[in-house]
Amino acid sequence: MKKIIFFLIICAAVYFVWGRAETVIKNADARGNTIVAFGDSLTYGKGAARDQTYPAYLMKRTGKNIINAGLNGDTAAAAPRRFAQVTEQAPYMVLIEFGGNDFMRSVPFEQTLSAMAQMVDRVQEMGAIAVIVDTGGYYGMKKYTKAYKKLAREKGALFVPGILDGVFGERALMSDQVHPNAAGYEKVADKVYKHIQDYL
Repeated sequence: MKKIIFFLIICAAVYFVWGRAETVIKNADARGNTIVAFGDSLTYGKGAARDQTYPAYLMKRTGKNIINAGLNGDTAAAAPRRFAQVTEQAPYMVLIEFGGNDFMRSVPFEQTLSAMAQMVDRVQEMGAIAVIVDTGGYYGMKKYTKAYKKLAREKGALFVPGILDGVFGERALMSDQVHPNAAGYEKVADKVYKHIQDYL
């Protein structure tokens, strides 16, 4: 009897560790050549030339057509109103990067998270792969990282953690107190590439 109980405990532990950790990515078999990078100034590439943004570097790494739909000052809460910029491109993958401006403008956290969930749903309804791009744990952003990771797991989206980790605060990689320079954006692109390469 003790052996049976021990066996069941082991099975439960294995399921908890492996079963819960495995995220099934929705629309993982999506095919195409167009990716939309949808975000705020970090996606737009403030502080660098247009060919030195993270989407531009990512396009060189992937060989894919990457549309930069970043907008300086945008928030997750406001972004759904311009989501047509995404759908009109008929992409097979969408990189969703928001949160920093929501935090700095004191947008209610629940409103930001709801908007992110709405955008993930709309991407997946198009039959595309949704990618939640997290900026990282600087200032008070750690709760965003935790929530975005959970959202990605629940929705079957890819998750790219902490694109500014190791970049933010490094003078050689920053154009100002918030935004990377060309060298910083190249590192951001490398981080994003690492997490999406299996789905390109």
